[in-house]
Amino acid sequence: MNVIRRSKITGRLVTMDLPITMAQWTEWMSARRTRLIQDIFPDLTDDQREFLKTGITSVEWDKHIRKDNE
Repeated sequence: MNVIRRSKITGRLVTMDLPITMAQWTEWMSARRTRLIQDIFPDLTDDQREFLKTGITSVEWDKHIRKDNE
């Protein structure tokens, strides 16, 4: 599924093709969700889950966050 998120670092819209179902997406977007992101999307990588939460890609993370912490 193609997911579009706005990066919390750059503000730009980014699209990522993720191996998720509509049921997972619906649960994640629900205001009533009770499960953690790693439980809803157990097959996603940490970078993919970060993208879902914040819109930040691994490239942006390496460029902006990791650089600041060195």
